Amino acid sequence: MDFSLFAEQFLNGFQLGIILFLMAAGLTLVFGILDMVNLAHGSLYMIGAFYGATFAVWTDSFILGVVLMVPAMLLTGIVIERIALRTLYARDHLDQVLATFGLILFFNALTRIIWGPEGVTVPLPDFLNGSVELVLGIVYPVFRITIIGVGLAVALGLWLLVSHTRIGMLIRAGASNRTMAGALGVNIPMLFTIIFGIGAVLAGLAGLIFAPIQTVFVGMGEDVLILAFVVIVIGGIGSIRGAFIAAILAGLIDTMGRSFLDVALLVFLSPNAAESAGPALSSMLIYVLMAAILFFRPQGLVPPKGS
Repeated sequence: MDFSLFAEQFLNGFQLGIILFLMAAGLTLVFGILDMVNLAHGSLYMIGAFYGATFAVWTDSFILGVVLMVPAMLLTGIVIERIALRTLYARDHLDQVLATFGLILFFNALTRIIWGPEGVTVPLPDFLNGSVELVLGIVYPVFRITIIGVGLAVALGLWLLVSHTRIGMLIRAGASNRTMAGALGVNIPMLFTIIFGIGAVLAGLAGLIFAPIQTVFVGMGEDVLILAFVVIVIGGIGSIRGAFIAAILAGLIDTMGRSFLDVALLVFLSPNAAESAGPALSSMLIYVLMAAILFFRPQGLVPPKGS
């Protein structure tokens, strides 16, 4: 096996894991703390990509597109939470699923009206184009390295926010016992709005930084949403650290499986059968891992403290 190819696919898997983490981190905050099943989280991924693409075209700068996307997604998340979702916290999960599925249809139609059905391409600036040589002669695209760096920085920032700040203390208190926290003076509705806004920003950031790799199109967040739910189940619902570990595992399993599983299957199958079965089995491995985690450790790999 070519070592450089193995290393490149490993980095691709790690980069996919970073994208999944950004999606899953916001989702696990909303699901684990607000107890809200938000199927429209994938729509926030899509909206963030369209916002960033539009801002990048207007300003002729991808970096400014990212910067302007953050407050736009924060405001969008706050508006969605206050208008559409706040009344659902006291309802059961079936009502939440139906309502947020309706939001998916609404945002897909609205996005198609505003940006059209063709999709949008996000060009990269010159300094993010091209490749760089890493250790042992491994050549890897600069932009993918940037995605990994941004994701690691966001993961560190989230950990510091939740574990070492006052708002993080309030988030943990609201997650543990919202009634007691409210009785002690914590503004629970405002706290929930902030949490949802943070989750919207993380989803939008995931969509935008992945946008230059693929075209931004209507409905682009729906497939990623399924993987994000799998990630938070594996990692532990409400756990940022668990979401990070599970997302990296999922990204590596999916990418390495698609790249090398067909080669391993040649021991048992013909070349044509191995080529067909490899991608299909690699897609199943993540769900097999989730089933195993649910059986042996239903609280997840790294459950939040107090669970």
